[in-house]
Amino acid sequence: MSVTVRVPAKVNVQLAVGAARADGFHDLANVFLAVGLYDEITVTPADALRVTCEGPDAAQVPLDRTNLAARAALALAERYDRDPRVHLHIAKDIPVAGGMAGGSADGAGALLACDTLWGIGAPRGELLDICAELGSDVPFSLVGGAALGTGRGEKLTPLEVGGTFHWVFAMAERGLSTPAVFREFDRLAEGRDIPEPVASEALLDALAAGDPDALAATVSNDLQPAALSLFPELADTLAAGRGAGALAALVSGSGPTTAFLVRDPGSAESVAEALRVSGTCRTVRVATAPAAGATVL
Repeated sequence: MSVTVRVPAKVNVQLAVGAARADGFHDLANVFLAVGLYDEITVTPADALRVTCEGPDAAQVPLDRTNLAARAALALAERYDRDPRVHLHIAKDIPVAGGMAGGSADGAGALLACDTLWGIGAPRGELLDICAELGSDVPFSLVGGAALGTGRGEKLTPLEVGGTFHWVFAMAERGLSTPAVFREFDRLAEGRDIPEPVASEALLDALAAGDPDALAATVSNDLQPAALSLFPELADTLAAGRGAGALAALVSGSGPTTAFLVRDPGSAESVAEALRVSGTCRTVRVATAPAAGATVL
């Protein structure tokens, strides 16, 4: 018997970052939107815990116990006294090290798949607690849709979305480390007063209305200057997308994937084609949002 779970990528339509806390994390106001690019995690009983991976950039995915899918299986097994000897197979379609929560998605997917395989039926709140222990973005990968993440991003409030939003994503030639981007944020912020992060009411209203123009006017990412400082070529990708008619262009999360909000499917195709021929990125993907969270197939 095996269980397969599909889990979405995310884009941050707002990422407001507070000053570094004593524990090294930052308080966030993080408006997550799940998008229709998916990883699939299949869990099968095995002689030992092992992880395999296929798909774009699969060679960059760790296959040891540092992989969030493996950590999720071990955490659930320990909490419910189950045998963690399973084969976790990740079919990867979310960019690796791209700021779209691919690793977090795998953690959430493995957690739900193991819960299903082992017949635990853990309460949703319990699964979310384990997700929060695994990483700041993992709870949202389980929930999907749209949500405001506070604390370090793990405390979620679901948000209403009034329509479908169309996105184009440009994958960069190399990855960016999230901890490195936060360190650069701290360096650039040195000596400045960092305000408390709060969600933009105008942005939440735009999401609820399903209004792409209003959303485009309010998207923001406080990590974008740090990502551009570490990876200056991303500015060329952002410019190419804007020049092709994107309503908004921003770095997705800690990057280096760049995200372009467009009005409709036709605009998505024209912006995607312009990015493909621009020479400023490796690959381009088109997707819609919101998308469902981790789902047993």
